[in-house]
Amino acid sequence: MEKKVYELIDSYRDAYTEMLQRWIRVPSVRSDAEDGAPFGRDVRKMLDTAMEDARSLGFPVRDFDGYACDVTLGDAEEKIAVLGHLDVVPVGDGWTKPPFEGLIENGRMYGRGTNDDKGPALASLFAMKAIKEAGIPLKKSIRLILGCDEESEWQDMAYYGAHEQIPDVGFSPDASFPLINTEKGMLVLAVFAPVSQSGLKILELSTGDRVNVIPGECRALVEGNEDTAAQVRAYAEKTGLPYTAEVTDKGVWLKAVGIPGHSAYPEGKRNAIGMMLLLLKELGADGPIATLADKVGMEHDGRSLGCACRDEISEELTCNMGILKLENGKWFCTLDMRCPVTADQEKLKESAIGNLQGFEVYIGTQKPPHHVPAESELVSSLLAAYEEETGLEGKPMSTGGGTYAKVLKQGVAFGALFPDEEDLAHQADEYEEIDRLMLAMKIYANALIRLAAE
Repeated sequence: MEKKVYELIDSYRDAYTEMLQRWIRVPSVRSDAEDGAPFGRDVRKMLDTAMEDARSLGFPVRDFDGYACDVTLGDAEEKIAVLGHLDVVPVGDGWTKPPFEGLIENGRMYGRGTNDDKGPALASLFAMKAIKEAGIPLKKSIRLILGCDEESEWQDMAYYGAHEQIPDVGFSPDASFPLINTEKGMLVLAVFAPVSQSGLKILELSTGDRVNVIPGECRALVEGNEDTAAQVRAYAEKTGLPYTAEVTDKGVWLKAVGIPGHSAYPEGKRNAIGMMLLLLKELGADGPIATLADKVGMEHDGRSLGCACRDEISEELTCNMGILKLENGKWFCTLDMRCPVTADQEKLKESAIGNLQGFEVYIGTQKPPHHVPAESELVSSLLAAYEEETGLEGKPMSTGGGTYAKVLKQGVAFGALFPDEEDLAHQADEYEEIDRLMLAMKIYANALIRLAAE
C-alpha cells in the first residue's frame, strides 16, 4: 500500500476518535416507528449524524427514507460494497462504564457500538477518505452502505434493495479477522403456551429484549415463603449456580445470574433464562415451564429438542432462548438456532415442534446459510491485505453470527475484532482499543485498493 495512504490514516486518529465518540453518544436502539424514522427517533438521529459526518468528509450521501444511507467513492458502474450498521442492541445488565458516552480509558473506548458496529463502520469510511485524498485511481467504485436494522429484522436491507441495486461483491466489517467466509443458517422460533393451572404459581417473569442475546439475569416472582427461599438456597448450593431469593409481601423474588453474550457464541456463557427454568421446575413448576426446562434448560446445542447436528464446514448448531415472558395468561419465548451449512432446516423445525408438545410454534425468522469459497478472488485479496498489515497468517473461518455479507452474492465478514481480542459484542462494558481500530482502518484501505484500484 502506498506510503501516502499510511500517513493519511495516521493523521486521522484524533478526528476519527472524536467522530466515533459522537456516534457512540447516540443510543441507537430500535424503538417505535415515527414519521421518517422507521426504527425510532434515536436510530434516525444516528443515521442523520452519520450522513452529516460523511458529507463533512467530502462524500456524496443518499438517505433511503430512514432505513439506510449510502456513501460512494468513484463513479465507475461496477461497485465494491462495504456494509455496516448503525443500530445497536439494548444496553443489558452488568455495565461498570457508561454505555453511551464514548469514555476513553487506557487507550480503550467504551460504549455500546464501539465494536458492533459503529467503530468498524466508521473505520471503513475513513479508509475511503484516505484512498480519496491519496488520489488512488479506481476502476471500480466503493459504496459504503450503512443500515439501521441489522440487530432486528433487516428491514433496512430489504428496503434498500428494493430501491437500489446492491453490489454483487464486498464485505461487512462486522465480525472478526482474519475473515469469515461461512455463516450458518438462522432459524428463530416463536413459542407460546397457556399458563399451567397447577404446580408452582409464577406471578411475574419477563426477561430478554432480543432473540440474539444470551440473557445475563432473570428474575421471577412466585408464590411462596421462607421455606421457598430455603429451597432456592439449597438448590444453589447443590448446583453451584448463583441463585438468590428474597421473601416479600407479594411472594418470593427469585434471581438467576448468568453470563451474557451473543447468541451465536454460547461457549463460556451461561443463559440466565435456562437457569431460571431449571430452578422453577425444582420448586414445583409443571406444564410448559417443566417442558422448557427439560427440552431447552441450559443446553446450547438443541440436543433435547432433537436438533443437535454439525458439519465440517461450520461445526455445531447452537440454540439460545433469548426471551421468556409471562403475558396475559400465556408463556412466550424465542429460540434462536444457528444452523450448520449442510443442515436441513425443515427437519430441524419438525423436530423442535415435535418435542414441544402443547406449544404453538411459529417461524419468526429463517435465513439460509452463506458460503464463499476460500479460493475466490475476494477471499484471497482480503486475506492478503490482512497479512500485509498484520504480519499474521490469514485463514478463512465460519461463524454462527449473521452479517450483512449474506445480502451480497459474494460477500464475507471482515474484521474488525482481532484474534487475540475478547469479543464483547452484545455484552456489558463493550469496548474497542483505538490502536486496533486504526490498524483495522489500514487493513480496510489496503483491501479496498486491492479490490477497486486500477
